Amino acid sequence: QVHVVESGGGSVQFGGSLRLSCAASGSIFSGYVMGWYRQAPGKQRESVAAIASGGGTNYADSVKGRFTISRDNAKKTVYLQMNSLKIEDTAVYYCRLRTGLRLEYDYWGQGTQVTVSS
Repeated sequence: QVHVVESGGGSVQFGGSLRLSCAASGSIFSGYVMGWYRQAPGKQRESVAAIASGGGTNYADSVKGRFTISRDNAKKTVYLQMNSLKIEDTAVYYCRLRTGLRLEYDYWGQGTQVTVSS
């Protein structure tokens, strides 16, 4: 059984920083993509950043230059360093793990709240 658990959310002032962690447990394939999504009240869930097992990354335009995604394969953990946080970054942040030969296995975490205040 695979589980994905996020941590590191919280409240921060405008311009501040937070670091989110996402730890996967259980048996996963060597090939995977782990990503961060967020959902603000009244809005659809959107992709924020993703990283593949090979190291390739991609980011939403709204976070480029401010957020950095990284991974520790040995710990099966992915991090999201968020700097220069804006009010509009306020959302519940979810971690997603896709793995398998064709990335057919899809797991989501329970989410962690990030609140940015002025």
